[in-house]
Amino acid sequence: MLKPKHVRLIQSILMSVLMVTIMTAVITAANTGIDSQFLSRWLHAWMVAWPIAFAVILIFGVKVQKLSMTLCGAVPPKPTDR
Repeated sequence: MLKPKHVRLIQSILMSVLMVTIMTAVITAANTGIDSQFLSRWLHAWMVAWPIAFAVILIFGVKVQKLSMTLCGAVPPKPTDR
């Protein structure tokens, strides 16, 4: 079992995999159609996009969360709550 200190890393991995999988499939299908080479094109797009998405989520995730909380008037968690 992973430790609570790994939550941010695991969340970044899972969120980036989910979003990149959906978005690259949709954009690849929209731009080139679904045919016998779709899987190959989609996998290539996924491999290019995932490291970028992971880095962006890892770097900006906390800032986006804080901005979202500010916009919603929510109270940010205390550092010991993470």
